[in-house]
Amino acid sequence: MSSLSLRQEQQAYWLLLLGIVLFLIGLLTGFISGGIANPRMGLSAHLEGLMNGMFLVLLGLLWPRLVLGSMALLSAFWLVTYAAFANWLGVLLAGIWGAGAGMMPIAAQGMAGSGTQEAIIAFLLISLSVAMVLGVVLVIWGLWRART
Repeated sequence: MSSLSLRQEQQAYWLLLLGIVLFLIGLLTGFISGGIANPRMGLSAHLEGLMNGMFLVLLGLLWPRLVLGSMALLSAFWLVTYAAFANWLGVLLAGIWGAGAGMMPIAAQGMAGSGTQEAIIAFLLISLSVAMVLGVVLVIWGLWRART
């Protein structure tokens, strides 16, 4: 087994484990979602944890099929992992703080936090969006290269 395939197998394992951990975090978020400043945003955080956890598990299952160089694999791994957890965290913080009107006006229901809180939420949401798109593009490229 080459070092690249061993590294790829290790990344696949970590995606599976982190995906199940995030899924559990999403389940636990559901228990508290009704008791935070914005319960609707709490429900969104609950769903983000569940969906992003399942997404990481799915990636872990297909990860060994990707045909990418070691740097592209590592980049894709960290991009999607960061994006999945940042998505849950950003939405949860918005719910706890009763914030997020700037980035998520419908879910925030007009609730705005302090300038610092809104900046943290904006940073997480913007950075995770860029990270997720780049990570998924790398995954698509790796699957495309594996087609033969």
